[in-house]
Amino acid sequence: MLDHPPKSPALPRLWALIPCAGSGSRAGSVGPKQYQTLAGQPLVMHTLAAFAGVTRLHRVALVLAAGDTVLHHLSAQYLIANNGGATRAETVFNGLNFLLEQGAEPGDWVLVHDAARCLITPAQIDALIDACLSDPVGGLLAHRLADTLNAEQDGRVAGTVARADKWLAQTPQMFRIGPLSQALQAAGEQVTDESSAMEAMGWQPRLVPGSARNFKVTYPEDFALAEALLLSDTHRKANS
Repeated sequence: MLDHPPKSPALPRLWALIPCAGSGSRAGSVGPKQYQTLAGQPLVMHTLAAFAGVTRLHRVALVLAAGDTVLHHLSAQYLIANNGGATRAETVFNGLNFLLEQGAEPGDWVLVHDAARCLITPAQIDALIDACLSDPVGGLLAHRLADTLNAEQDGRVAGTVARADKWLAQTPQMFRIGPLSQALQAAGEQVTDESSAMEAMGWQPRLVPGSARNFKVTYPEDFALAEALLLSDTHRKANS
């Protein structure tokens, strides 16, 4: 198990890190899915709008693929690094090193969030922060599994898995920069999220209830659902 880094005398700061270097191959779209238009603007802009509503964040950083200049016009508002890797884990690891180069401390907190989870809300982000600020490990937003979960073999049901203790991992995932960086380095590039890397090092991240709306836009049908929800929110706010 990792030792916690020494805390600085100042209150640890909160950084947000948004890996934005994926190709979106499963989305069936032309080009990276984070730049596909959704409810009138690129998908990632909806994600950034939610983080802009969280006043406790020190800075928000975007990790783009090498040579990607699509979001460079936002450099006055966000930290931007063009050091995305071949995998999500590599992109996040590179992003953490970038934050340290920008003055972050190993004892500071980082909230890592999928760019494609564009329905996240400031209230959900704040709920994660409230739950984890005093936690020795950190944690993640997650949604308790409601559906029956089947195991599969050769295209047929091979068994039904008990769901009482099952949660769907979401993001943001909030950990201290130093331990998370060490955990990702030890876990390797194939780890699918930050919580898994921390778990592999012996930590038990806190589960913070999220929302079914905080899904990751992954497949073509997800775009239609996300757009419908975003347009519904806009309509409701305009008429409230």
